[in-house]
Amino acid sequence: QVQLVESGGGLVQAGGSLRLSCTASGNIFSINAMAWYRQAPGKQRELVATITSGSSTNYADSVKGRFTISRDNAKNTVYLQMNSLKPEDTAVYYCNAETRTYRTSPLRDYWGQGTQVTVSS
Repeated sequence: QVQLVESGGGLVQAGGSLRLSCTASGNIFSINAMAWYRQAPGKQRELVATITSGSSTNYADSVKGRFTISRDNAKNTVYLQMNSLKPEDTAVYYCNAETRTYRTSPLRDYWGQGTQVTVSS
């Protein structure tokens, strides 16, 4: 089994910054892509940013230039640096990891429990 634990959420004023962290632990052979998603009240979960095992990144248009995703493969950890935050960034943020639990197992998605980010105007 694989567990993902997020941290770093909270309440911040518009224009402020937060840094989210997510660490994977458990029966891990390898982690492929990692990602951050978010879900605002009454809305569907949306992709925020992804990062491959080789550190190639991709961002939703709404966060380009403001958010930066990074990872530390030695620590099985992914980060999301969020700058110039806006009230519309308010959501529960979830991390995701494509993980193999042994060498020949298929990739499987694992999710964290989510961390609340609230941006006040």
